Amino acid sequence: MKNTLSPSFSRRSFIKTSALAGGGMLIGFNLFQACKPEAKPPVDISQLNFNDFNAFIKIADNGMVTIFSPNPEIGQGVKTSMPMIIAEELDVSWDNVHVVQGALDTKNFTRQVAGGSQSIRFGWESLRQTGATARQMLINAAAAKWGVDASSCKTENGTIINANGDKLSYGEVVKEAAALEVPENVTLKDPKDFNIIGTDASNVDIDKIITGKPLFGLDYKEEGMAYAVVLRPPAFGKKLESYDDAATKAISGVQDVVRFGDKVAVLAKDTWTAMKGKKALEATWTSDSKLENTEAHDKILTDLLNGKEFKTMRADGDVKKAFAAADQVIERTYESPFLPHNCMEPMNFFADVTEEKVRLVGPIQTPAGTARRVAELLEREAEDVSVEMTRMGGGFGRRLYGDFALEAAEISKLAKRPVKVVYSREDDMTAGIYRPSIKYRISASVKDGKITGYHLKEASINSNMYGLIPNFFPAGAIENYQVDVAAYDSKITTGAWRAPYTNFLSFAEQSFFDELAEILEVDRIKLRLDLLQKVKGTTDERIQYSPERLENVIKVAVEKSGWGNAKEGVYQGFSAYYCHNTHVAEVAEVELENDVPVVKKVTCIVDCGIVVNPLGAKNQIEGGVIDGVGHAMYGDLSFKDGEPQSKNFDKYRLIRINETPIVETHFIENGLSPTGLGEPTLPPAGAAVANAIKAAKGIRLYKQPFIKHMKAKAPLG
Repeated sequence: MKNTLSPSFSRRSFIKTSALAGGGMLIGFNLFQACKPEAKPPVDISQLNFNDFNAFIKIADNGMVTIFSPNPEIGQGVKTSMPMIIAEELDVSWDNVHVVQGALDTKNFTRQVAGGSQSIRFGWESLRQTGATARQMLINAAAAKWGVDASSCKTENGTIINANGDKLSYGEVVKEAAALEVPENVTLKDPKDFNIIGTDASNVDIDKIITGKPLFGLDYKEEGMAYAVVLRPPAFGKKLESYDDAATKAISGVQDVVRFGDKVAVLAKDTWTAMKGKKALEATWTSDSKLENTEAHDKILTDLLNGKEFKTMRADGDVKKAFAAADQVIERTYESPFLPHNCMEPMNFFADVTEEKVRLVGPIQTPAGTARRVAELLEREAEDVSVEMTRMGGGFGRRLYGDFALEAAEISKLAKRPVKVVYSREDDMTAGIYRPSIKYRISASVKDGKITGYHLKEASINSNMYGLIPNFFPAGAIENYQVDVAAYDSKITTGAWRAPYTNFLSFAEQSFFDELAEILEVDRIKLRLDLLQKVKGTTDERIQYSPERLENVIKVAVEKSGWGNAKEGVYQGFSAYYCHNTHVAEVAEVELENDVPVVKKVTCIVDCGIVVNPLGAKNQIEGGVIDGVGHAMYGDLSFKDGEPQSKNFDKYRLIRINETPIVETHFIENGLSPTGLGEPTLPPAGAAVANAIKAAKGIRLYKQPFIKHMKAKAPLG
């Protein structure tokens, strides 16, 4: 069935409305170099005569199409998938499409942000409408040229065809089409007629990535630019009292030393020289009377859980009454450490601050917000600040904050020259911003073998805005249900980390439900499905998940994983979760090697609606699962006197390539609009692994990382 839209807006407003797709398309690439390093485009695009259709599309007079990507590309693949959506509705050959990175443009684009797994979801209808509207304008121009009714014409791979079989390429009518009024009615394709959406497309930058072409922030350079490396306080709570830069300035190639706040920047001709200069600085630091430690945090969070200063996020029924009347109350506490982001590409940014303008270039997830903060810092007008985006070697939430861009801007202003701030790995791991340490306490009341009450408490380091989601499962499934949060304000800077809110909560809740099933002596799958039955047909608009869709992924996971029928020596663990608008179920398979649990395979069922680019989607799913497994098993960051105790990969444990499980992915095909994909497969992974480890070793885990706490319970190997 075709979908007809009646936008009824002017050409100018169409540009603005289509920009709602600003959930993003991303970064520049040359499709014709994607397969063969020496392949060349069929034409020199720079010499083509282009006509603009809107903020997203340019069509040349030879029919070549350029699609602008306004949002940041952090490896989530939207630079490929979002242009695919436009190209589908525009009805052009994907081989004739070029994608170009757009700069920050708040007039034509909205939501130029990479975060929350929302780009495709927010952009779906607007991107389709963008392509379909341009296609209709081209049809209208061709119909006028032929003197026929536009409804008698169709398109195919960049060509308009009339009822007589006459053909005109898009390039032959593009000038006339660009001058037309925006059509009142636009017909979108029926999904069954998609030719591009739903097919595998390679990452549009893949050739440049693997051959080392300059794409990333670390690649960016300009003549006359200085490299800046920054000395920052060695611990949270320390301040710079004084410094001696004599030895630093004596190093050949060091160009300047600049203090700003409690930091000192060394500017040099190259990064290595700047790093040597930083190492030669002699600094004196003053400390707060009380610097924070991981052991102290443990007690602080426990005291918060035991205290009464909570904010209630949701309260259904009467939890206290249900608990008082219960035959049994089960209570468990789950603990997680701080985690750094550890993007493959450390933080970096270029800034050139002059009297006339402020020019910023680099990898950033929030270009508009960063531009605004830089303008405020420098006391400049917002229009003075421009941001050009490079591809990012990972973001995971760390590049939402832009503190490194502010550093670059401030140093450039003080030094009166263009600079590029570059972090070392040690800088990257010790400067913040971290996933906060959190404790969850979950309690359930049982009466006559049934769950009658559920109380979830969160105690978090810093703001609990990164904690609980009160309207996710099991909200609505249990009559007496309450969610409370409390936080301790720390000097340690924290923020969003991949799958914020849910990356640890999913482990806590799904582990708890597994243990409840054991205590109640009921099947763990049936327990979840029975709870979901109570949510079906709900009129509670606060409930964000679909019980039907969550039920379906659970049932498919049972089928596809061979749940309960694993061969001898293979132990399975189950988890199902909803976040970022997507429903996921996972089954982990663990084997014991020298009595140490090893995750061999994860079967992952994903309901994310229509899959635009299956190849890219599988990459996201597999990456999320492996990330979830790795951090649940090994990730740990502690503090002593305000100082991070892991500063590089010699002490911080990441999952290794020989430890990565096989990830078997299955999509639910339901024809519904796309939802998030970059993050939803990470949260369920930890619980699936923990539940499999319980099956393998009889150890019920309540703390991450698992390897550390299993060793504390019993020797491994």
